[in-house]
Amino acid sequence: MPSLYQCKPAFQTCLRPVVNQLAAWKIIPNQVTLTAVLLSAAGGLAIACFPQAQWPLVCLPSILLARMGLNAIDGMLAREHNLKSNLGCVLNELGDVVSDAALYLPFSLLPGITADWVVLVVVLAIITEMMGVLGLAIAQQRAYDGPIGKSDRALVFGAIALVLGLGVNPAGWLNPVWAIVVVLQVWTILNRVRVSLQEVQPCK
Repeated sequence: MPSLYQCKPAFQTCLRPVVNQLAAWKIIPNQVTLTAVLLSAAGGLAIACFPQAQWPLVCLPSILLARMGLNAIDGMLAREHNLKSNLGCVLNELGDVVSDAALYLPFSLLPGITADWVVLVVVLAIITEMMGVLGLAIAQQRAYDGPIGKSDRALVFGAIALVLGLGVNPAGWLNPVWAIVVVLQVWTILNRVRVSLQEVQPCK
């Protein structure tokens, strides 16, 4: 099943001039990673503090796009400018989980939203990313298999936020969307387990 992750090479090509400039300014990947986390926290806090307002939701797609850009930039800085570090690996993975929780859990506070669905989606998102990291331990390769990874979740939440921000009532349509996202995330978790186990050499 297609995933936005397949667009990553083209996205990185667009960002490479920015990455090179940041490297020239001596910006390190960890600074970019923490900026993404703080941006996500600010976006989530705005939704949590103003659940009746439309502007935090309308702004969320831009925040998600900026976060995706920052997430790509920190990795490119690390790989292409010899700035990898063990701390960077920890911050990269932990930052993604913290950012997801900070941005998406506040949706449970919005009027007309079934909070249980939001919490379930976020919990499954954490498990999905954990399974991706476990791919390193199992098969020495991080699992990015879909059908719904980090970028796809961002697209879903960004679209939902925009629709709600434009004043559309969530009744009647949003719960089925959450249910579809849950099914896709369970599928993704199982897919990452399967792929990681397939990469392991059988014992002799």
